[in-house]
Amino acid sequence: MKQEDRSALRNWEEYKEDIMRSTPVDKNMTRAEIEKHRIQLEANPVEWIKFFFPKYAKYEFAPFHIRAINRLVNNPEWYEVLSWARELAKSTVVMFVVMYLTLTGKKFNVLLTAATVDAARRLLAPYRANLESNGRIKAYYGEQMNLGSWTESEFITRKGVAFRGIGIGSAPRGSRNEEIRPDIELFDDYDTDEAVNNPETVKKNWEFFEDAVYPTRSISEPTLIVWCGNIIAKDCCITRAGAKADHWDIVNIRDKDGKSTWQAKNKEEDIDRTLGKISPRAAQKEYFNNPVSEGKIFKNLKFVKIPPLKKFKYVVIYGDPAPGESKTAKKSSTKGVWVCGWLDEKLYVIKGFQAKELNSVFIDWYFTLNDYVGEKTTIYNFMENNKLQDPFFQQVFKPLVKKRKKELGVQLVINPDEDKKTDKATRIESDLEPLDRDGQLIFNIDEKDNPHMDELITQFKLFELHLPYNADGPDCIQGAYKKLLQKLDELTMTRVPMTSITRRNKHRR
Repeated sequence: MKQEDRSALRNWEEYKEDIMRSTPVDKNMTRAEIEKHRIQLEANPVEWIKFFFPKYAKYEFAPFHIRAINRLVNNPEWYEVLSWARELAKSTVVMFVVMYLTLTGKKFNVLLTAATVDAARRLLAPYRANLESNGRIKAYYGEQMNLGSWTESEFITRKGVAFRGIGIGSAPRGSRNEEIRPDIELFDDYDTDEAVNNPETVKKNWEFFEDAVYPTRSISEPTLIVWCGNIIAKDCCITRAGAKADHWDIVNIRDKDGKSTWQAKNKEEDIDRTLGKISPRAAQKEYFNNPVSEGKIFKNLKFVKIPPLKKFKYVVIYGDPAPGESKTAKKSSTKGVWVCGWLDEKLYVIKGFQAKELNSVFIDWYFTLNDYVGEKTTIYNFMENNKLQDPFFQQVFKPLVKKRKKELGVQLVINPDEDKKTDKATRIESDLEPLDRDGQLIFNIDEKDNPHMDELITQFKLFELHLPYNADGPDCIQGAYKKLLQKLDELTMTRVPMTSITRRNKHRR
């Protein structure tokens, strides 16, 4: 035996030993007491799971776990897709359900399909290990291991329940357990990053499911179909399965209010630390079921040295207040205030702030940026203010400005931008994409390492017309751009049509 094989065998034995130690049985219980307890547990699948799998179910289930368990257990004929973010235990919860259904005699033939045979073996390993070594399963349901039919990818228990794992392209035909066709079909780790980048591969893999795997089920007998997988691309096998499913359960690492969806396990500070180590693009895909890609619309995002401020006839400091007051809330909206200038047919993004912050901090940004520009050029301050925002502008922001002016002893006027706005995504794309394409949208290279500039650039990179990621920063820059051109018209006393200034967008017909 090779050294790596010896190590794998030793790790496997340690794994089973760990399961055995975690599932002790009360030796003083009689057979009758065990039977009574078994019947009580089977009446409550969640308690059954907690008792038989304490090593895995060490955190309290979240409500979405319990709802999924009940759906899968109580619907013999059912098609479900679980798109739960990483760290939400989708494969583990499915294992709990499958073990419950097979050990209690409700299902008899499990077919698991993954991208590769090796992946299928890995996913079947915890099933096999628990059937071999879980002391409570042995005490309540008897010895399961059947030495004559027991391999890494295919095994049949002494009670006659069959488990088989295959990869895409394997031959699933003949996956019968005597007269029983597969009555549980599992699909896990089916999509891969490489596969979803090729539409032909996605098509081929989906056809393998439809043509080869799914038809192994019986038409006359109820079958449970379960897919486990994140939405890693707009078109992938998970999205195709979700469109067909009786229920598509999409759960992200955080809910719509920005709170951990599994608070018993994933603490806020731990989520922050984990997501802080990867790009927003990767975080959106792996933890929020939101596959966004970079560079589809804004491809250049040019950084250069900004001309001295005195060369600008004027600059605009434009702010987008965005809803929300808490800087700790994990909602998508960010507040932004940016200094922008127009010089030699170029839009310069000079300096600014883009973050989730308090309203008072948002107002402070105006004073900071006005101080930064100083007397070098003329400043026009604006804040986005539509009809819905106006009460907040009057009742909250104006008093904050007045208070800060008094504290600092300076004069500063923020004009409300009450221009009627069209659709957010299309106006950003229409006005700014041609500038970026022609190298006329310029970012200050001295601010490149500033986290606020980094957030702005991220929002530009991930921008798409269906707004998969927040676009408050690009919206703020577009607002500044419009005001710069309006001031240009006013100062030259010549009304120049906006369409003659804005480059034609090649994406428009």
